[in-house]
Amino acid sequence: MKRHKIAVIPGDGIGPEVISEGINILDRVAELDKTIQFNYQNFPWGCEYYLKHNRMMEKDGINQLMAFDAIFLGAVGYPGVPDHISLWDLLLNIRKSFDQYVNLRPVVLLKGAPCPLKDISRESINMTFIRENSEGEYAGSGSWLFKDTPREVVLQNGVFSRHGCERIIRYAYEYARKEGKTLTSISKGNALNYSMVFWDQIFEEIGQEYPDVKTFSYLVDAASMYMIKNPERFQVVVTSNLFGDILTDLGAALAGGLGLAAGANLNPERRYPSMFEPIHGSAPDIAGRGIANPLAAIWAVSQMLDFLEYPQWGQKVLRAIEDLLLDGTVLTPDMGGTATTHQVGQAILNRLN
Repeated sequence: MKRHKIAVIPGDGIGPEVISEGINILDRVAELDKTIQFNYQNFPWGCEYYLKHNRMMEKDGINQLMAFDAIFLGAVGYPGVPDHISLWDLLLNIRKSFDQYVNLRPVVLLKGAPCPLKDISRESINMTFIRENSEGEYAGSGSWLFKDTPREVVLQNGVFSRHGCERIIRYAYEYARKEGKTLTSISKGNALNYSMVFWDQIFEEIGQEYPDVKTFSYLVDAASMYMIKNPERFQVVVTSNLFGDILTDLGAALAGGLGLAAGANLNPERRYPSMFEPIHGSAPDIAGRGIANPLAAIWAVSQMLDFLEYPQWGQKVLRAIEDLLLDGTVLTPDMGGTATTHQVGQAILNRLN
């Protein structure tokens, strides 16, 4: 039997509600497949912890997490704690400390999922975004000069290293080759004449090693338009931290909304734990009401199972989500239904049986 240690950080708002349903899915997989066992440890970190201790996690939190195979994160952020504190002190701290330089975001229109585009085929929206997750505009480099004076100046630096660009772009080429798909790079080289010209140059350099992979390059503004008008253009996409952050939320809108959007923060070399999360945020307006959509958290479980090398179970979980959407009778209010968070989770469990 293979045992996996999972660190669970339910976090804020609806995080604990949706994470609970995701853990139920992992437990059901372990019940059905006697070769797998999941052991969990909960960490009560987040904004409530911050209000008590003036920090988002324990001082040695990163060292505590080091011992785990994967991290399952619910949500970060709540009124009363500035977003830049909740984001940087927990989520980005984990990503950077564990060199989770690959953010893998599926943008796939499942059968039964709603799409705001008119007369679009389901097959047209089937993308995998590979977002650089460790540097770029989120490197935390900059200065705040002459603060609170008339001469106040702020500088936010975009950090693009050859090491960082090469490894994410090579990962994307490898992924596209393995899947037999096209690879599109999205940048803004016409305006950002250092960072994005550098990115474009490295994309072309690495491409010489992969002559079998068909490639495209778009400016980010044009790519935003094409995602709406011609989403079938995109199969595997690689882009920078900031552009990836924005475009994947656009992708979430195309593929059923934030209630279906999951993300994986990967350290591909597996030297550190990787982290899996729904990306919908803490939704404080509905927290505690039992109506949050758990499907994004369950999709994140599917990604975790893929990464832990159980792709057959990852696919079974994804197909259970799709079957639930097609049936349409057990859905939360954000998807036009009346079901509770727990009812949706139970409906997925029943389908896994």
